[in-house]
Amino acid sequence: MSQLSHHHSEPVPRWCSCAVPDDDVEPARSGLSRRNVLVGASAAGVLAAAGWPGAAQAAPDDKSVTITVMGTSDLHSNVVNWDYYKDATYSDSAGNTVGLARVASVVGQIRADRGRERTLLFDAGDTIQGTPLGYYYATVEPVTETGAIHPMAAQMNALGYDAVALGNHEFNYGLEFLDHWIEQMDAPVLAANAVHAGTKVPRFRPYTIKTIKVKGRPPIRIGVLGLTNPGVVIWDKANVSGKVEVQGLVEAAARWVPRMRAEGADIVVVSAHSGDSGTSSYSGDLPVENAAALVAAQVSGIDAILFGHAHLEIPQRFVTNVETGKQVIMSEPKNWGQRVSVFDLKLEFVRGSWQVATAKAITVNTNTVVDDPAFVALVRSQHDAVVTYMNTPVANSTEAMSAAEACWKDTAILDYVNEVQTATVAAAVAGTPEAALPIISIAAPFNRAASFPAGPVTIKDVAGLYIYDNTLMASVLTGAQIKDYLEYSAKYFIQVAPDAPIAPASWTNARWPNADSPTTPDYNYDQFSGVDYSVDLSKPVGSRITGLSYDGVPVAADQRFLVAVNNYRQSGGGGFPHIAAAPVVYNAQVAIREAIVAYASAQGTIDPSQFHVENWRLVRNGVPVF
Repeated sequence: MSQLSHHHSEPVPRWCSCAVPDDDVEPARSGLSRRNVLVGASAAGVLAAAGWPGAAQAAPDDKSVTITVMGTSDLHSNVVNWDYYKDATYSDSAGNTVGLARVASVVGQIRADRGRERTLLFDAGDTIQGTPLGYYYATVEPVTETGAIHPMAAQMNALGYDAVALGNHEFNYGLEFLDHWIEQMDAPVLAANAVHAGTKVPRFRPYTIKTIKVKGRPPIRIGVLGLTNPGVVIWDKANVSGKVEVQGLVEAAARWVPRMRAEGADIVVVSAHSGDSGTSSYSGDLPVENAAALVAAQVSGIDAILFGHAHLEIPQRFVTNVETGKQVIMSEPKNWGQRVSVFDLKLEFVRGSWQVATAKAITVNTNTVVDDPAFVALVRSQHDAVVTYMNTPVANSTEAMSAAEACWKDTAILDYVNEVQTATVAAAVAGTPEAALPIISIAAPFNRAASFPAGPVTIKDVAGLYIYDNTLMASVLTGAQIKDYLEYSAKYFIQVAPDAPIAPASWTNARWPNADSPTTPDYNYDQFSGVDYSVDLSKPVGSRITGLSYDGVPVAADQRFLVAVNNYRQSGGGGFPHIAAAPVVYNAQVAIREAIVAYASAQGTIDPSQFHVENWRLVRNGVPVF
C-alpha cells in the first residue's frame, strides 16, 4: 500500500482467508472447519432480505431486457475469511466477512437467479496486495519463480470474471510481477489511463466489449473501460518512473468512450479504481485521485460506473452528466470482498441500438452467505503455507511490548522498527562519505493492535507491527527541514487546553484541510528516533515542536542528517514536506518487514533495554502529559 488507497478510512487493516471443503479434521493452526463452508439453502432468502429482487419477471409485451452487472473492488488478496494476524477467522464489530470464497457464493446465487447469460462480473482493482498471502506469493515464494498460479488469479478465473481494472496496489511488486499476473488471468485486465512514459500509448489493455445474446433480439454489446489511479506515480515511483505515466481519469475516459461506442458498444460501463469525492490526498500537478464522479459528470456516453479505492460502501449514487443531462449510476462495494455491488440495467432497443431505460444498484453483504467450498479448496494449500510461514518464530523477546499507546507515547515496539531501520542504513553506508552523518529514523504507528509477546516472536507478530509492503530508503534532510516535517506530522493531534482532562485517545486523528480522509490516519503520524523533541498540544498547528536536539545539543537549521524512511513516504505519500525532493543516499529495495525479520533472527533476542529511548513526548505549555 501506498497507504493512501487501501489504507484510507481503515487505520488498522485486517487481512484474511478460510475454510475446508471436506470432512478432514483441520489442524488447529489454520482454524478452518467444514461447518464454515457449507452453502446454506437460505442464500436466496437472505439476498432477498438484503434488497436483491431475484429474477426479473417481464410482462408478455415488454420488449425490454434486464442485464445484471456485479462488481467487487479492493479485494486486496483476501481469498477466504481469515485474519492472518490473529490466526483466526476474520471478525469485526460490524459482523463483516471477507474473501473471494464468500463473493463466489453471492455471485453464484445471483447468476442462478438471473441466468448466467444475463450477468457480467467486473472488479475495480487493488487485487494482488494487502494480506500476508499476497506478500508471500510475491516475495517469499514468488509465483514468477515457482510457476504456481497466483491464488487471486486462480479464484478469479474460476469465478469467471469478465474484466478486472488495475488498482494502484497492483504496481507494488513491480511491472514484471504485474505482467506475469496479468498473463495468468483469463479476464482482460484493464487500465486505459496507464500509458508508456512519454507517450499516449496504453501500457495495458484499455477496454473490452462483451456480447450478451438474447433469443430473437439483437445482441447486446457491453463495453467496459478500466481506469487506474494517478497516485501510482507517487506511491510506486520506484517501480514506474520512466516506464509508466498515469493520465487523469476524465481525460482518458473522454478519449476512449467514443472509440468504444464507435466499435459498437451499446452500453458503456467504467470500472475505476478511484473514489468519488473529487479530492486528492496528494498535492501538486497530478490529476485528481478520487475522480469517479467527475468522470460521470464530464464524460458523455457512460451508463454505469463501478468504483473503488476509498474502501467505502456506496450502494447507489446518481450523477448527472452536464452535457447530456442523463443520469449515470454508480456503486462502490466495500473492500476485501465484504460487499458485492449489483447493478440492474433495464435496456430497451431504440433506433437501432440498446439503451438504458432504468437503472438501480444495491450492495450485497457477503456475511449473508458462507464460503463456497470449491473456492476454498482451490487455495487451501496456498493458504496453509502462509499460515505456517506466519507462525514461524524469529527471536525471543525479553518482555511483552504493545503498540496500544504508540499514537501518543514513545513505545519500545515502534522504537524497534527504528532500531532496525537505523542499523540497516548504517551498515549500507559504511565506508561512504554519508557515514559521517548522524542517522535518524522515521516510523509510524500502523496498527494499534500490534504486540510482541514475552518469549518467542513470530513472523506473524512482525507482520502485525509492519503491515505495509514498504521498502527502506535513506535521504538527507537539514535540521530546518526536519523541524518542518515534525510540525506537519504533529497535525495529527487536535489542539488541547493545558488543563483539559488527560484523554489521549480523543486527541488523535485530527482532520487535515483538503484531506481525502475525514481524519488523519495513524499511519500519517510519523515519529523520529535519534533526535529529541517535544510536541506541545496546547499550541496551534505549525508551532508545536519544541526542544529539537541531537546528542544533547540543539539542532542547527543547516545541520545535515541521514534519515531512514520508507519508500511510500519518500515518494511523497502523505504530502510531508521536503522528503520527496531530498537527495536519496540508499535505496536497495529492502522490504522493511523482511529487514525486521532478518535483524531479529540474527540477534536472536529482542531486548527493549538495548534500544528503547524515550526521545519524544507530548507536552502542554511545556509540561509533559505523561
